[in-house]
Amino acid sequence: MPGAMSDSDGLDSDDDFMDDDDRHSDDEARRPSLKVKMSATAAAAAAAQSVPLSPKGMHNYTEFNWFDKSAKLQYAVGEESRHLLNEFKRCMDLRNEYMEISLQREFDNPKNLPEWDIYPPPPPPAWVPTKNEDGTAAPAPVTVQPSREEADFVWEECTIPGKHDFVYGFTEDGVMQVYANEEDKAAGKPWSRVPSIKKYFTDLDFIVSVISEGPAKSFAYRRMRYLESKFQMYTLLNESREVAETKSVPHRDFYNVRKVDTHVHHSACMNQKHLLRFIKSKMKKAPNDVVIYRDNQYLTLAQVFASLNLTAYDLSIDTLDMHAHKDTFHRFDKFNLKYNPMGESRLREIFIKTDNLIDGRYLAEVTQEVIADLEASKYQHAEYRISIYGRSKSEWDKLAKWVINNKLFSNNVRWLIQVPRLYTVYKHSGTIENYEDSHPELHVFLQRVIGFDSVDDESKAERRIHKKYPFPRYWSMSLNPPYSYYLYYMYAQITSLNQWRKARGFNTFVLRPHAGEAGDTDHLTSAFLTSQSIAHGILLRKVPALQYLYYLMQIGIAMSPLSNNALFLTYERNPFPHFFQRGLNVSLSTDDPLQFHFTKEPLIEEYSVAAQIYKLSAVDMCELARNSVLQSGWEAQLKQRWLGNRYYVPAQRATTFTRPTCPTFA
Repeated sequence: MPGAMSDSDGLDSDDDFMDDDDRHSDDEARRPSLKVKMSATAAAAAAAQSVPLSPKGMHNYTEFNWFDKSAKLQYAVGEESRHLLNEFKRCMDLRNEYMEISLQREFDNPKNLPEWDIYPPPPPPAWVPTKNEDGTAAPAPVTVQPSREEADFVWEECTIPGKHDFVYGFTEDGVMQVYANEEDKAAGKPWSRVPSIKKYFTDLDFIVSVISEGPAKSFAYRRMRYLESKFQMYTLLNESREVAETKSVPHRDFYNVRKVDTHVHHSACMNQKHLLRFIKSKMKKAPNDVVIYRDNQYLTLAQVFASLNLTAYDLSIDTLDMHAHKDTFHRFDKFNLKYNPMGESRLREIFIKTDNLIDGRYLAEVTQEVIADLEASKYQHAEYRISIYGRSKSEWDKLAKWVINNKLFSNNVRWLIQVPRLYTVYKHSGTIENYEDSHPELHVFLQRVIGFDSVDDESKAERRIHKKYPFPRYWSMSLNPPYSYYLYYMYAQITSLNQWRKARGFNTFVLRPHAGEAGDTDHLTSAFLTSQSIAHGILLRKVPALQYLYYLMQIGIAMSPLSNNALFLTYERNPFPHFFQRGLNVSLSTDDPLQFHFTKEPLIEEYSVAAQIYKLSAVDMCELARNSVLQSGWEAQLKQRWLGNRYYVPAQRATTFTRPTCPTFA
């Protein structure tokens, strides 16, 4: 935020964010929304306690000389304000505690350590800096470009670890705990440490009570408006200087800075034209492939289309009918039907499922084509979310073998596991009776898995019929568990798993659920406690105090305005530009290119529409691209190559100017 401006720019010398020395320091923030600063809330709370604010895990914050100014702040903070600020600080401490226990912080993950080996290895950088890493000199190109063959996956080269003495088992409250040995398991002494569900709901109630208070709402609303106004003032004063400085760096513009699609569902990662072209190709080249078993007989691809009265000539974008139109607005049920080509579930099973009669071969081939497009662009990356439904234990092995056997490994792709909240569906079908109800390929696959996502229609009403929710083994009613219940158990299992995996030296996982797209705003409160980052988050516009907490903690928000426009919120009402100007950690993502996009590069399409509607500058878009890399799950050694060796430091100097093209002038 534009706290880096000098007094001559018309700001009060007692600025909430920086003292006079900070404003003119070459090592401090240059561009407003790129710099995470200590807020007045956190600083005043610390001053009220007369101790420095340094909770564990707050590596997102830059330490300013706030704590030498406690005397100045004492007269400005009344008793009511001091109480409010201390409550904000406690909310922040609670999140830090949950993130620390679950090992979701950036450098809790072994893969972010320098000694971590990435396999297949990424290609070497195509340039080297001509002087100091943090300088603004133009990069010197390397004459020989790396070959794509260097990144080929070879199963025999993978390292498979041996067994370990740890044992595991479910506790009475439904949490999978790790035990050092069988004796500890019998004695009920878990090795892993997981917050209890009672503590979780107690902490959740506290945060809800804080963000519901009138003074908290007023304070947060004023602060967010103030931050937005400072950004706009900064833009008026420095826009031309930003443009001039970006022009001074050769070979760096929006198209060739790294950008990550932080929220995209794998089964919809291609656009309609791509899928249509693939289906036509298969009908012409492989009509005799046996693809499905229906009505007690095996059917070839030609027979399936004959039963639908269709030929390759008849197919078009309109007959495919997979684009979200006006009829899907506030109709998530109709939107889900758009995943069926031509409204036929059998075509979805054949072409966009991994577990079918042909072992997901068609979807793998489409995925390979999409990955090839990403690799050709070089600077675009994607984190594909792929489903595990929890209907059988074999799902994990099948998915891992599908990825490995089809060699779906790329330096431009990482994976997240999405878990649909479909307990009600499975309960009615008799698939499961209660909520609770190996593997070398899986180990290799999990090295490219970033974390987990919780997905479904958030707009569904959640009825609370219990004063205290039963444990999973006793949840046998037909009602779906509420969002907060789902999220706790996902968090708890990930926490236990992460502690075990870190002890073994394996990569750990993060929780990055859909939250705040629709429905109850309490979903965002649950995510604040348990999740590293979220997808959507548009309902934060209705909860200013919670929005302010998301800003303070710099929680990543992968926003998809085109998706929201088709489902829940029109484009011009989307809070994305306000969040960006206020300094929230937002990035742009595509969600479902198959339903919402038309071009071969859906992520660029998302950026281009936002740039036109919201009047984003080239520097704004490069900042958003930088945010997407920071939110992503790529290894630290790659983030250092893309953003600079000190990318994790909030100060703007931590990012090398020649990489993300974000200006660095004071």
